[in-house]
Amino acid sequence: MGETTVTTLEGREQAAPHSVAEETAGKGPLHRLRTPRRPRFWFEILLIAVSYWTYSLIRNAVPEQKHEALRNADWIWRVEHHLGIAVEESVNHAVNSVTWLIVGMNYYYATLHFVVTLGVLVWLYRSHPGRYAATRLSLFATTVVALLGYYFFPLAPPRLMNGGDFVDTVLVHQTWGSMASGDLKHMSNQYAAMPSMHIGWSLWCGLTIFALASAPWARILGLLYPTATLIVIVATANHFWLDAVGGMLCLAFGFTVARLWYGALPYALPRWVPGTRGAPLLPAQA
Repeated sequence: MGETTVTTLEGREQAAPHSVAEETAGKGPLHRLRTPRRPRFWFEILLIAVSYWTYSLIRNAVPEQKHEALRNADWIWRVEHHLGIAVEESVNHAVNSVTWLIVGMNYYYATLHFVVTLGVLVWLYRSHPGRYAATRLSLFATTVVALLGYYFFPLAPPRLMNGGDFVDTVLVHQTWGSMASGDLKHMSNQYAAMPSMHIGWSLWCGLTIFALASAPWARILGLLYPTATLIVIVATANHFWLDAVGGMLCLAFGFTVARLWYGALPYALPRWVPGTRGAPLLPAQA
């Protein structure tokens, strides 16, 4: 059979792109599931909403094992002293002495964690549909494995440690909207500090922007975002340095899952899939 062709504006003929259905015809169901395809808007909205609701439900359903969480915090603090990296208290006090800075960090901690992550997902959906599903899978796998940490290793944040001299910046400066302040603190598990998903999610955002953005300034911002987040989580006494390491390990697991499922790292997959607006006549690597 001859290959179907289309004529371009220049008069040259090129092979018409096959649809995903054509390319996966005769393949097994597992192969079809592992083939990047055009994301469906309504499905993605529903999936993200249900996934976040489930994550919050499970995270907050983990018993707040206060005594074990405080004991684990003491152990983490001793380990950091042994490693010579226990400087969180100094950072916390230094930043807290600048009111406008610490209040800004409190709001950063309470909002950007969600806003930037959703923004990157929307950008991927619109501009990198061929890489969207794999990159989203890495984020979801990162979050799922974090739930195991919350369950098996309850950990009090530095601001809730017994006998510590940390400043609870949210409480002192009465940050509105934070899950660690007022009545909202009863809606969130206060002893789910390990691993830090602020680091897991922000590093996911930063790596995605750095790998896929074309503008140099955007790539630089991609690198700065997780760096700033690390400073914020420590300065506000919400996490230890080692919580950040836990978040990085979870993200490494998430990328490994995506790599095994799709056969390549998300950023190495084709930018476009047939059927998406803006796709070239011949599917090509971006």
